[in-house]
Amino acid sequence: MIEREVLEQREEDWLAPYAIKSGESRGRRFREKEHDFRTVFQRDRDRIVHSNAFRRLEYKTQVFVNHEGDHYRTRLTHTMEMTLIARTIGRALRLNEDLIEAIALAHDLGHGPFGHAGQDALHGLMKEHGGFEHNRQCLRIVEELEDSYSGFPGLNLTFEVREGLKKHDKQRVRSIEADVVDLGDLIAYHCHDLDDGLRAGLLDMRDVGRVKLWQEINRYIESKHERPDEAVKVKMGIRLLMNRLVGDLISETTKNIKRFAIKKPSDFERAGAEVVCFSALVKKKVAELRRFLMDQLYHHYRVVRMTEKGKRFIQEMFRVYVSTPAQLPTDVASRTKKNGLHRAVCDYIAGMTDRFALDEHARLFEPYERV
Repeated sequence: MIEREVLEQREEDWLAPYAIKSGESRGRRFREKEHDFRTVFQRDRDRIVHSNAFRRLEYKTQVFVNHEGDHYRTRLTHTMEMTLIARTIGRALRLNEDLIEAIALAHDLGHGPFGHAGQDALHGLMKEHGGFEHNRQCLRIVEELEDSYSGFPGLNLTFEVREGLKKHDKQRVRSIEADVVDLGDLIAYHCHDLDDGLRAGLLDMRDVGRVKLWQEINRYIESKHERPDEAVKVKMGIRLLMNRLVGDLISETTKNIKRFAIKKPSDFERAGAEVVCFSALVKKKVAELRRFLMDQLYHHYRVVRMTEKGKRFIQEMFRVYVSTPAQLPTDVASRTKKNGLHRAVCDYIAGMTDRFALDEHARLFEPYERV
């Protein structure tokens, strides 16, 4: 039998001195008895996976609306894939993989339906009521909205996981594990959005071929394989691109750890410079890839049509709920006293999957749809 204390000692023996150890966690908001067989971060990970918000990621848009096709990434598949990337980086750097996994699995919980269009729509609607931003919404979910325990609101996650979810917060207490998740996320969505864009036929291989990173990958493939099948070539290219970015990130971060003499977690907080990052050359190439995806994929007319439809659905539902709150489900209406009408409506819509939002819109606006 392996008890929690044994796992904590393994961390002390194996992890780098600058990694965050489970036994040194700053704890939870509400005191709980420690688990016999799981560390605090393993427990956080499991709470996240078993949450309603995590399950809803299966039917939330990454770039393509769920019903556009079976093989495009959803928020759930993106989350799972980026978690693997982040854990690979963490393992190579001897970081706390359980902490990385918990942050990574929770990082997209706050996204509403219809991708970034949903966030933009909700932020506009909430402009006079505190705004909306998916990272802050993620914290609302894990700290308040999830309702699974009798002794406290939310999931009562550890301080380190909650801080790791504050991606754009200047007051965030940084950790090397949280920064690895941020960069793992960037690698995942650049590679996977490129893959999905090619799969959907929205990106042309001739245009992709002008991107420097893809040129490097393509030259390597052609040097090793004679006339590979085009579909196989794309899959190989995405894998190699991912490996290229992960390898560069690990190499540059290792150099920075030595350069800034990071020997304990607090050294990372005080470094005052990027530690987890790409090399200067690769950083420029990643920026070029980002510009390409922005111009050719995210602004493609078919993607814009999908996202604009999503925005309209959200705006119309929001206005109906606010103008006639009696149409809100009982559990949502009960939160208006504590959070205010606009925030309660925002929380409700942000929690919807694409599929539920489409059905709910039909129930509200289609005269022959059953309510």
